[in-house]
Amino acid sequence: MTLAPVHHILPLATIIRERRLPVKGNVRVRVGQKVSPADIVADATWSREHIFLDVGRALGISGSAADRLMRLKPGDQVTAGLVVARGGGLLPKTIRVPRTGRVIAAGAGELLIEAGESRLELRAGLSGIVREIIPDRGAVIETSGALVQGVWGNGRVDSGAMISLADKPDAPLTPGRLDVSMRGSILVGGQVRDADTLRTAADVAVRGLLLGSIFPSLLPMALEMRFPIVVTDGFGSIPMNSAAYRLISTNNKREVTLNAEAFDRYSGARPEVIIPLPFATRPPEPHDVEAFAPGQTVRVRRQPAVGLIGTILSLSGGLSTFPSGLRAAGAEVRLENGKQLLVPLVNLEVVG
Repeated sequence: MTLAPVHHILPLATIIRERRLPVKGNVRVRVGQKVSPADIVADATWSREHIFLDVGRALGISGSAADRLMRLKPGDQVTAGLVVARGGGLLPKTIRVPRTGRVIAAGAGELLIEAGESRLELRAGLSGIVREIIPDRGAVIETSGALVQGVWGNGRVDSGAMISLADKPDAPLTPGRLDVSMRGSILVGGQVRDADTLRTAADVAVRGLLLGSIFPSLLPMALEMRFPIVVTDGFGSIPMNSAAYRLISTNNKREVTLNAEAFDRYSGARPEVIIPLPFATRPPEPHDVEAFAPGQTVRVRRQPAVGLIGTILSLSGGLSTFPSGLRAAGAEVRLENGKQLLVPLVNLEVVG
């Protein structure tokens, strides 16, 4: 039995997502609380720099003597230029605090100071219910709705009304299609080919872009954008896969959350769009892996049919030999365009 990764393109599912701070902080929500995407789940203060001062060695005195001069303790706030200690003699040496900060350790003539304090706010990123608290870190949030996962994201998250500008899966998004009426919206396009489109989207102040593909040369610029960008299928001129295109098109103008977190094969995190929807009974939770089987809908992950959707007709009984010379387990797949291919299982993922 060969297990397959699942690429979620679901019209309705129970979606459970963990929101976690990278450092310890304060959780601001409670179990059972309703949250919206902009709500703060947890916050923390952290320091970008630590400053170590060996006062005893600098003044040439014992650690206990230096402690008597400093008279500082953990938790004390210190300002830049504050005199920590001054030596004796005709030309006494003066030890000053180089930056404003907070003492976190003091003793034996040594001082450790945190400086450059920043505040970090963790937002929910989606509408839902808090199901679990992660002590000092964040929360687990549950919602229901449609889910479309992608293959690349630029690390941002935001929400807004989704407007599709793609009249077909490979329709390019161009600067001429964008105007100020789209401010605050998440725009859908088949592909982005030029930097001017990203610049115009930033000038219009969109909340995000959901694309089938993007040219590889634009990735450094896309990473710098302040709004999320999710790519569903790949890089170059690849149309949005038909399953994602149909689901997104039928939910045009709905409020959505675009979470462009990076793909992580170990944690299972993927860039995605979540479309909250009402439900009568709690929909099922999706599986992250399934066993390959005939009849499954699959998505091809590599050329020459990258991004295309098909159906598994049969699984090879053993190892098949491919044109490249590779011998691997494979499946006979009928694509939506009617073409039939033998594809290595490693190049397939189940859609569901």
